[in-house]
Amino acid sequence: MEAGRIAAGSSRAGRLDPFSLPVRFEAADAAADECRRVIELHRERVVVRRSVRGMRMALNLPVSGFRGVAIRLTGKIDDPPRAVSVVLEHADPALSLPLFSSNTNDEIVVEWQSWSRVLGLPLLIAESDGTLHELFARMGAVRIEAPTWRRRRRSAVARRRPSIRLRRRAAKLPPAPAMYRGEREIIARN
Repeated sequence: MEAGRIAAGSSRAGRLDPFSLPVRFEAADAAADECRRVIELHRERVVVRRSVRGMRMALNLPVSGFRGVAIRLTGKIDDPPRAVSVVLEHADPALSLPLFSSNTNDEIVVEWQSWSRVLGLPLLIAESDGTLHELFARMGAVRIEAPTWRRRRRSAVARRRPSIRLRRRAAKLPPAPAMYRGEREIIARN
């Protein structure tokens, strides 16, 4: 993205809403004629339209072909960051798309998680050297986390089960149980 150009979703331009897809917006593109590209973002696909040396082209990419939604700090390496951006990251850096940019950190996390949830892509963090890593461990499309205790929910079936069993402990047998042999059994019969 060029310096001085307005990023997609910045507060000076219209904010892109992840919950009102499809959306069409412009972004800076240094390699394209007029230094701009037009992007159509849908839930399943992304269409990037640009013109290079007078040849118009449209790239139709599936959303699943993108690596994830990343947070990037913009600015020079030695200086403090000027802005924080939410970017739809592709394996080819030229196809990465800016979604939101802000000078304050107030809405960044909300935007980042919203775009990730809507597009069904993992959350990524960009390091200062440009490498990306995932925030949470995953196996395929499933996030891996430590198991949690199962909560007892209030439902029609739960009300029918006695809750006293949840408070009682199971009985423990002594190491050597007492055995009675050779005794006469007493049974009361009428």
